Amino acid sequence: MSLDDIDKPLSKEDETAQTKNGFLALVSKLVFDEKLPVRFMYKTVPAHLNDTGWRMFTGYETPEFLEDEMTNLLPVEVEKMTHLDPSLSELVDYNAGTVWERAPESEGWERVYDFKIPADQVEVEITNDVDNFKH
Repeated sequence: MSLDDIDKPLSKEDETAQTKNGFLALVSKLVFDEKLPVRFMYKTVPAHLNDTGWRMFTGYETPEFLEDEMTNLLPVEVEKMTHLDPSLSELVDYNAGTVWERAPESEGWERVYDFKIPADQVEVEITNDVDNFKH
């Protein structure tokens, strides 16, 4: 597989359950409240069956804004987002680990390779002692 093949969306034959399930993205409230376009987006591993893994932002979100995900990120159908902004249509076919941005003066999207996608912190306790194993 060449680097050119890696940077393309998966074909219908190569799709996995990760790309087929779900129909929702988490979208910044600023897209709707301030009528701002999506200018930064990434796809993480979906959090639940209805989640595509897509996270969409305007680029104007502050760290404090992003900390309150329950209030400031809205679950929105990906199809609705592609109707609002047709330039998203081709990008939402990409798989987890993909990051995209477009500068305010540009209408075209550029792939980002140096952004570390945030991951949920999960506390895991590991033991090899059968007596301490919790069910």
